[in-house]
Amino acid sequence: MKMTLKSAALILATSACASLAFAASAKKADKPADPAVVEAYLKATFGKASPEWQAKLVPDETLKTCNKYHNNVPAAEADKIMAREAARVVYPADGKFLGDWKSGAKIAQSGLGGRYSDKPGTVAGGNCYACHQLESKELSFGTIGPSLTNYGKDRKYDAAEIKRAYTKIYDSQAELACSNMPRFGANGFLTEQQIKDIVALLFDPESPVNK
Repeated sequence: MKMTLKSAALILATSACASLAFAASAKKADKPADPAVVEAYLKATFGKASPEWQAKLVPDETLKTCNKYHNNVPAAEADKIMAREAARVVYPADGKFLGDWKSGAKIAQSGLGGRYSDKPGTVAGGNCYACHQLESKELSFGTIGPSLTNYGKDRKYDAAEIKRAYTKIYDSQAELACSNMPRFGANGFLTEQQIKDIVALLFDPESPVNK
């Protein structure tokens, strides 16, 4: 499942509108909305999309579980999710988790990739600023996720924390069940080198994140 935050937001917004519409009609009928009807409506909305985009509407086992419990999963289900997603994480063969923080900064600011308007071969970006503050000087940033300023500095540039950050970016649900963060590596949206570069942005002492 490959998509940018922008395309994901579009799908989620459409789904939300569909859910609200059916919930309103169900309330009048004094019965819960039929999930199958909502799903059918969502698929019909993207009925003219390519098969590749149609496939993005099909949730995997992890997302089905998160949807079932509205992201508030029982502990046992959360453990299953994290174990399943942890098995999908592929760590660098060379054992190195830090790339080039300057390249990481460009990736973090780029929202390209996975959109209808993107040309074939477009290099995807992480669009990290849509959810996080990375530099203290930034005036515009998203607040869905926590501020990441001084991320490496606060963690004393610890090797275990560096590996954990790589894991989180590669597959967020390996660290937190039903995380809102995309599974960048597991879904093939970002390459290993791109993830290394973003980790460097978080942990390199010379990165503006840690200044």
